[in-house]
Amino acid sequence: MTIDYDVVIIGGTLAGRYAAWSATQFKARVALVEPNVSQEPIKNSIKNYTFTQTSKFLQKLSNLPGFGIDALCSETKELSETKEQCQILWDWDLATLYADGIFTNTHQQLSLTMLAAQGVDVVTDKGQFQISPNLSFVVKDRSLRSRSYLLATGANPAIPDIEGLGTVGYVTSLNIWDLFIKSQSTPPRNWTILGGLPQSIEIAQILVRLNCQVTLILEHPYIFSQLDPEIALLILAELEAEGVRILQETVVTQVRQIDGKKWLQAGDKAIETDEIVVATAQQPNIESLNLAAVGVKWYQNRLLVNKKLQTTNHKIYACGDVMGGYSFGNIANYEARIALKNALFFPISKVNYRSIPWGISSQPAIAQVGLTEPQAKRRHSPKEIIVLKQYFKTLTKAQVQDEITGICKLIIRPNGEILGASILGKSAGEIINIIALAIAKKIRIKELSSLSAIYPSYSEILVQTAQMWEREKLNRNTGLKDFLENFFHFRRSWKI
Repeated sequence: MTIDYDVVIIGGTLAGRYAAWSATQFKARVALVEPNVSQEPIKNSIKNYTFTQTSKFLQKLSNLPGFGIDALCSETKELSETKEQCQILWDWDLATLYADGIFTNTHQQLSLTMLAAQGVDVVTDKGQFQISPNLSFVVKDRSLRSRSYLLATGANPAIPDIEGLGTVGYVTSLNIWDLFIKSQSTPPRNWTILGGLPQSIEIAQILVRLNCQVTLILEHPYIFSQLDPEIALLILAELEAEGVRILQETVVTQVRQIDGKKWLQAGDKAIETDEIVVATAQQPNIESLNLAAVGVKWYQNRLLVNKKLQTTNHKIYACGDVMGGYSFGNIANYEARIALKNALFFPISKVNYRSIPWGISSQPAIAQVGLTEPQAKRRHSPKEIIVLKQYFKTLTKAQVQDEITGICKLIIRPNGEILGASILGKSAGEIINIIALAIAKKIRIKELSSLSAIYPSYSEILVQTAQMWEREKLNRNTGLKDFLENFFHFRRSWKI
């Protein structure tokens, strides 16, 4: 069989485009098949971040007197009276145009035009695998033959099987802001969000800051399982403080429309709402690829892959949320790098998520890397785990910017090895990168405690937390404490 390509990437996501660009840097011959050129999932993540930041700004406008700006408040009533006033000033068309512009600017390098200029054979159509006479990916009448293939088709919201939901109607994270644009004169005021995906937090905060009534329904007692439990409780408390009604361990059994209103049966409660947001799970985009015919297996919403990111057909690899799980761009790109190396060269590289951080664009922001406290205690003896905590209220910059809600947790071993970190607070996504590097390079906690962070800055929280290690180490070593006390007592008795 004649081999046309070194790798064929079935994309539709930024991770797929990133993999195609990376393959050209290795001088490989690559084809990129995009069955869906829409980048709405990525655009919507940028919209969520942009709208969250903007809603926080509008929220602070109502508190301008607290910053000593009474004159502006008295002269500009439309900016200061209530959150309702702030909502009137929100132009959804301009806000969306701004977010789309950010997407275009930041991802220009990975546009299809630029990839084609780099030598990528771009095919914008649907296709499917076939195994006879040889494994190939067929797009219309064209058969793309390659030594390996990479699935990077992403995922879309999975819709739960709830009686009446399809009839009554709903929105997802992909089209919620389109609804606001279409009906901004009279947007829905009462919202119910089903599920605890990361997008749920972001959407709930944006809506409640626009003076909407928001109910968040969680089937489990936690917001999502990978998050440190203490951080999860704090972010739920923050949502409730902002006005979000949260129902935990509650299952929605049916949805109905009565007198023009949508009603949900949630546990033993009947909830009236104007609109329903579904954010319960992700469904991989694999329906039309004919994977079963080429021996690729999946279970529920997850592709079966090994640590080399090979599917059950070892010539076919996968990366990103097409494999299942949450959607984080940096993790998808990391997986794309591992899968691509294995696909192009020898399959020896394995994924290791221990030093790969992830975050949520909530306010306060959430970021995490490595093991959480419960995970560390399950993997190691609880006596071998030390948890260091410091709060953002101790930071000068947090006080000045009124961003004092936050906590930094470091999980370490007695020898100073860093096992993980969880951060809730302003700039958490920036701070976590330092810890991720420390874990990846096996830098001990004492090295972080010796950093001299710029004052004032949010990075100080990391140094302050790390410096607690020295105190903890001293408290555990009674012999050293006695020695130091005796030493300084003896030193004070010296005659100068």
